[in-house]
Amino acid sequence: MHHNPDDDLIDALGQTAFMTMGVLTGLAADAGLSLTQLRVLAILRDRRLRMSDLAEYLGLEKSTMSGLVSRAERARLLARVPNEQDARSVDVVLTDRGRDVADSLTVALRDTLLPLTERISVADRHALAALLRRMLP
Repeated sequence: MHHNPDDDLIDALGQTAFMTMGVLTGLAADAGLSLTQLRVLAILRDRRLRMSDLAEYLGLEKSTMSGLVSRAERARLLARVPNEQDARSVDVVLTDRGRDVADSLTVALRDTLLPLTERISVADRHALAALLRRMLP
């Protein structure tokens, strides 16, 4: 059987993705969140987005996004606020509680994932981060 050198890359990417998803899923569950809710908190940490833009970013239908935001509002994690440029639009923002949860999840994620990179040099970690960012849309 012929070995394709790209198979090693695909295998490493797959294993890394599965491991990272496992960590994210576990952290979300520990916080009482779904993985999608965790993603929303992470996305909104440094911005406010229109509900429609958030739905598009996550690849969700608007009705699904509305239900997800409603549940997060009941948990006091998110709030809907009027869009500053378009009175017909609604933005989604983190509440203080949502920011606290997002911050604690960031610390937990850092504490869990960074030790996995300790075997590679600081320069290689920076290079890895740059390469991974180049893969993203």
